[in-house]
Amino acid sequence: MSEDQNLEKFLMDVDEISDILQGLNSEEVSSQERAISRADQKLAFLTKKADDQDGTRTKANRTLINGSGTSSKSEMSQDSFIALLEKDACECAEKRKQNKALANALKDQGNQAFAQGDYESAIQRYSEGLEKLKDMQVLYTNRAQAYIKLEKYENAISDCEWALKCDDKCVKAYVHMGKAHLALKNYEEARQCYKKITDIDNTKEKLVKGYLSQVDLQEKKDIQERKALQDLEAGVEDAVSITQLLTKLSRVEQNPLYYSGGIQLLVQAVKDCTAQTLFRTNNGFKIIGDNCVIQRSLGSTQVDAIEADLYLSVLSLWDVVCRENEENQRLLIGRPDVSNQIFAMLTSPIPEIRKKTLTLLNVYSTTEEGRSLLLKHLTPSRLFENLIKCVTLKDGRASVAMDILCSLSQEERLRSYFRTNFTSELLPLFTNFLKNLHLVQVNMEECLRCLTVMGHLTEDGAIRRQMAGSLQFWDSCTLVIDEGKSPSLGDRRGNILAAILGLIFNLSLESNSEIKERGVDISMRCLPLLSHKDGIIVTRTVGILSRVLPQCSAAVALSIHEGIIKKLIKLLKAGGKKTSLYAMKVLAVCTKEETQAKREVFKYDKNFGTLMNLLCSEDEITVGNTALCLGNCFDLPGAASTLLQTDILKLLLNHAGGDSKRPSVHQNAAIALGKLCSAEPRYMMQLRELHGIEILNSCMKYIKY
Repeated sequence: MSEDQNLEKFLMDVDEISDILQGLNSEEVSSQERAISRADQKLAFLTKKADDQDGTRTKANRTLINGSGTSSKSEMSQDSFIALLEKDACECAEKRKQNKALANALKDQGNQAFAQGDYESAIQRYSEGLEKLKDMQVLYTNRAQAYIKLEKYENAISDCEWALKCDDKCVKAYVHMGKAHLALKNYEEARQCYKKITDIDNTKEKLVKGYLSQVDLQEKKDIQERKALQDLEAGVEDAVSITQLLTKLSRVEQNPLYYSGGIQLLVQAVKDCTAQTLFRTNNGFKIIGDNCVIQRSLGSTQVDAIEADLYLSVLSLWDVVCRENEENQRLLIGRPDVSNQIFAMLTSPIPEIRKKTLTLLNVYSTTEEGRSLLLKHLTPSRLFENLIKCVTLKDGRASVAMDILCSLSQEERLRSYFRTNFTSELLPLFTNFLKNLHLVQVNMEECLRCLTVMGHLTEDGAIRRQMAGSLQFWDSCTLVIDEGKSPSLGDRRGNILAAILGLIFNLSLESNSEIKERGVDISMRCLPLLSHKDGIIVTRTVGILSRVLPQCSAAVALSIHEGIIKKLIKLLKAGGKKTSLYAMKVLAVCTKEETQAKREVFKYDKNFGTLMNLLCSEDEITVGNTALCLGNCFDLPGAASTLLQTDILKLLLNHAGGDSKRPSVHQNAAIALGKLCSAEPRYMMQLRELHGIEILNSCMKYIKY
């Protein structure tokens, strides 16, 4: 029998023996009887097989020998059979243990050879390991990976199938099988392999999406190349002209004008996807990329008129051959010198070269695959630096640069790159940009988009912590708030303020010493904005204060002195779910810190009517902070008495003993109840009638000392 057949038979025997033992141990008599029958059949088969191998046909002597030396020819008992199986199992287990140790050693040797690129030796070691342990799944998947490296895809698929027989939930097996099918252009089979991964583990959805994208791109490339070859073989004029032009451009050491003119003709000839594909399949990237005259011009720092013309011709060519063609984009940007050339072109003294370079980058940024290629081959911090510099320019480049930045800022690869080095590579760039914002008012719309990009990046916790941990960055943000109030901006003031407040709002999610140190500065600039006519600005301002004030007592004192309580009560009366949420948190903080704040709440919210309404809010955070604020205010003499004719006690009891998922709601309501009854004894009788004492006792688990 072959190795594959031996392994399959071994696995079947293991399953059969396991089923028999399970049946013998069953509590059901019928299951035991069936298991005994199967055991007898198996024993008879094994005995007959052994006799056949000895060249005999003698039946097994199923004699039982008792302790006194007498014997009987009764059938082997269940206990004896189990003992026989257990003895055999122990022997097999010991042998398997030894074989497993050998197989693991061979696997490690194979892995070492694989890491060194010696795939033949790796396959040899994995194969030797499988001779020791035929059902070791990892040896199959490792060998499959080595086969893929050697382009032995059928062998890889076979190994993956055996790995799945050992473990039908082996994700690696489906990954390698998918790669092998993709290499064989079995696109649908590859897709099915990758889709199986999410059936096994739904957390691998992002991984599978990437693999499926590879299949789609490869299939698309295959279709394009078949179509291009058909047109070329059929003698289609446009197809033939592409190959002829490339042949002429392949001539070496010609005058730069010769190449410039030829490339311009090629640009005109590339009209569709088929022409783009013919350019690729006829070595267009190599012909242009390896041309010494062209490369000398592109690498020159001092560009004359002829070289500039060649520059622009090449950029136009890259644009037309890469537009909406992922495979061409991959081949171009993957060439060794292209990344350096792109950065050189972005800083060229010739505006038209910079503009065309941005246009080329924008071709990449419009697709997920293209953005991935940009971030893979171009240093993100260097790219950002050059793009942000374009924002200060007075021509159309600013808009294109921001299109690219906005697209890239959403990419996980970009955020992953900056999580460890944002402070050193990008933060100084953003800080200087904000400091000099008043100098670039000509492109205010693009500046707003740049602020939006910063806001997108603060959605990542690691990047946000680095931003919020810089005093210089906080200072630059407060400068922009001042700039946003400047009359010179006209109608754009509101947009600038809304954008910078959104950024600060995100940054204030952090809790750190920098926010505490700059809390007063931030609050001073936010307080006047509470009276702004723009609802978005007001909401973001209150949101910032709700996060900054808890971290800075000095900012709380300043805010109360500047009349924040009256403004907040006014906002709460006007309504607005988010504004009320943030405003109540600020009120809770202020009334906890300062007696003056309690007096002003009592003064400006007659009979606590506004706060009473908020106790009925659907938002639990708002309810919890309202209860906390009321509890703080009940410390004032006479405050609790003003609510005697209301249902305040019932409301607080409902929240204290209700089904809120937030412990703070129970805690704050219970504390407010206690202060209410302590301040005004007339509530005690009503509290007892409503079994409030029991409710308060049940709330003790929520109270934090």
